[in-house]
Amino acid sequence: MTSDPFVDIVIPTWNGWSLLEHCLRTIVGQSFKQYTITVVDNGSADGTVASLRSLYPEVRIVAFPENKGFSVAVNDGIKAGSHSLVFLLNNDTELAPDCLQCLVDASKQYDDQFFAPKMLNFHDHRMLDGAGDGYLRGGAGYRLGTMETDSNVYNQSGPVFGACGGAVLYRRSLFDRIGFFDEDFFAYLEDVDLNLRINRAGLQGYYVPAARVYHVGSATTGSKINSVTIRLSTRNSLYVLIKNYQLSLFVRFLPVICIYQFCWLLFSIKKHQFLPYCRGMCQGLAKFRQMRKKHHELRGHDQLTVPEFASCLKRAEKDAVVSIMRRRSEQGKGNGLLRFYGFLFL
Repeated sequence: MTSDPFVDIVIPTWNGWSLLEHCLRTIVGQSFKQYTITVVDNGSADGTVASLRSLYPEVRIVAFPENKGFSVAVNDGIKAGSHSLVFLLNNDTELAPDCLQCLVDASKQYDDQFFAPKMLNFHDHRMLDGAGDGYLRGGAGYRLGTMETDSNVYNQSGPVFGACGGAVLYRRSLFDRIGFFDEDFFAYLEDVDLNLRINRAGLQGYYVPAARVYHVGSATTGSKINSVTIRLSTRNSLYVLIKNYQLSLFVRFLPVICIYQFCWLLFSIKKHQFLPYCRGMCQGLAKFRQMRKKHHELRGHDQLTVPEFASCLKRAEKDAVVSIMRRRSEQGKGNGLLRFYGFLFL
């Protein structure tokens, strides 16, 4: 629980003033008023910094001369504040008027280390963007409920494996315990890595469906699938595995790792992104030793045994697979292969 009711809101942005301006208006309209706002500008060329200084002089600005990526931006934004609660928020979001209040109330009621809001599609509020994060043991996160119609299934609050870095309330003390976002990731899957480290440390998060965030999605890169997302996602997936799995887990999860990575390769080829995939794979393998060094350094924070961590990841993947199957059923698609996968591995 927290005795400090103030929240440091941290928003990274890059050439997204029109989105950011709308986001800031919804923050100003919050029923909860005890917050500070820090915008971290990643070298925008669209006049973001000048517009902020003119229209929102109360906003703290951290400005970089070039794009240093999501991880560096949010880390500097977090360090610029001092309050016990930190709310990370993408610039392409809109908050329901009571969003912050619901998250802060949950932080007072529960001892969890982070609080995940319900994220809904910005353009169609009936559709989910994410309800906390699950995990795929092959090396990726999965936003539970994404592309599903919102339903009572996602109106139940409770423990959750992880949260999307695009909208999540953290306790500042968490970063003192396990460190900040890994800046080698630059962008994509850095929140997956943090989620794994949180669970390795025996800590938990909480899903708060009453707190609603409306998310555009992929507004900075302009597309969900492009050469940058494929390259970074491929590379960072290897980082996630190398950094967070002990050798025994690699052996234990080798079949599911191979299945996921093969499916990702096929997906990349289907999207005509084979060369970015290859670049990402080479970049990931090139930092093998560096990521293994980080793995050994982080083991000092671990509280779960290897079998306990393996069971935690299995539960997180089961949640993800159930959500994927629910989405596919809603879309009229079959789930035979996923059922077989679940029979074999879950």
